[in-house]
Amino acid sequence: IFAKTDISLYTNSNLRNDEYICPSSGKPCSCKESKVHKCDRPVGATIGEHKTFSFSEIDGSLYNEKELIFPPELVLRNDLPLKLNGFGGIRWYRPLKLRSLLDLKSFYPDAKLVVGNTEVGIELNFKNAHYPTLISVTHVHELNALSIKENGLEIGSSVRLSKLQQVLIKVIAERDVHETSSCRAISEQLKWFAGKQVKNVASVGGNICTASPISDLNPLWMAARAEFRIVDL
Repeated sequence: IFAKTDISLYTNSNLRNDEYICPSSGKPCSCKESKVHKCDRPVGATIGEHKTFSFSEIDGSLYNEKELIFPPELVLRNDLPLKLNGFGGIRWYRPLKLRSLLDLKSFYPDAKLVVGNTEVGIELNFKNAHYPTLISVTHVHELNALSIKENGLEIGSSVRLSKLQQVLIKVIAERDVHETSSCRAISEQLKWFAGKQVKNVASVGGNICTASPISDLNPLWMAARAEFRIVDL
């Protein structure tokens, strides 16, 4: 936003209709040239074409029309499998199909699977871990499935925690109380996790594999008698 400063606010020539503009506050006042300025005009008074604002009024709501939107071209863009080579010989893959993911994992058995990178990033930056091959599973359709079945939920390992929480709230509201005790427990636990930005990228499978003692869902999965589908390569 460009500044719109009226230099007359800071000069003695700013006398309009016998109003004096205080050089200390820039507001109309009756203090004239006295050394102590006591403005008696309320905040928001109009000075010609200028209007003063209090801090509470300047909250950004006046600029809603200038909010940036996510580029539609990127929304419509088709997802493509990716292979990137990084510094130090690091390889980064992004498959789109489960079969491709399994082939990559078979070829690189020590590869690290990542979704939100919330834990791997900590291991790399603070624990000096080194993973020459990283495989992002964010775009594998089968791992992002989240469906409501007659006897429970089917949750893909790449489902984000924020999306899981939204579905749990929906299920709790629509089904009988005695059916949703596990859903309510998991939803309540998710409230104590990290901020929304982290939950928007952190995944269910990543949480299970990390088993962090400060944000662990594994005891709840065990108590709910959840069934896990594991692929053995």
